Amino acid sequence: MKIFKKRGEMTHFQILSEISKQEPHLRQKDIAERLGITVQAVSENIKTLVDEGYINSKDGRAPYKITQKGIIKVKKDAITLRKYSDEVLETMNYYKSIWPAIAKENLKEGDEVGLFMEDGILFANKSNQSAHAEVLHDVSLGEDVPLSSLTGTIDLKQGQIIIITLPTIKQGGSRSTDFDLVELIYKSDYKKFGIEKIDKFGAMGTVSRAVANKLNIPIDIEFAISASSISAAKKGLNVFVLVVGDMAKGIIKNLEDENIKFNVVDAYSLG
Repeated sequence: MKIFKKRGEMTHFQILSEISKQEPHLRQKDIAERLGITVQAVSENIKTLVDEGYINSKDGRAPYKITQKGIIKVKKDAITLRKYSDEVLETMNYYKSIWPAIAKENLKEGDEVGLFMEDGILFANKSNQSAHAEVLHDVSLGEDVPLSSLTGTIDLKQGQIIIITLPTIKQGGSRSTDFDLVELIYKSDYKKFGIEKIDKFGAMGTVSRAVANKLNIPIDIEFAISASSISAAKKGLNVFVLVVGDMAKGIIKNLEDENIKFNVVDAYSLG
């Protein structure tokens, strides 16, 4: 998180936050006591904040006033801190008391089971896995099993995305699409990207749907393509997506932000 990367940034954020409260008689001693640091440390940090234009102060002394630049910085850092906190809380929810999985066999209350992902779904059975949990009550094969006392890490290789870009309707749409190339990648050429199989297929835009229909490509994802593809890849699934023109740019940016591996192939016919 950027707010922690540069030494002293968190202290700057805290000091600016205290000054932004606009307490008329706020002293360096007050700030030091609230933050649990020395008065000297507060003084040095305030000098830096004044020099950088985040605080207005006469001779570096009280009263202090936060500038518009300082307000923008506090808001930006507060948002970053909130996002980080939300991520931590989401991670902590992983350790909640009960988790569901699909039973791969009949299980009894008290059984210790191994957890593993298969086709993007979490399964449990009495096997030796890197992640384990305890069964809370009896279930039969195929039922959702409640689990507690999760330990370890679930083995999961992140999936990849293949993006096939197609001509817009102004460029000819499906009539200007290299169907042979799309079909080749769909049926076998995806292996050249190090992918063993395609798990999900997506179509974004009307032209994409027309191309998929002509090649009999089964569409699993048609809405929220970017979010759905990222979610699938994080669950270990490989996704083949047909996208029209510049719509690919938004998906590519989101994939880069999430560090999802992807390949882009243009399927524009030269004929």
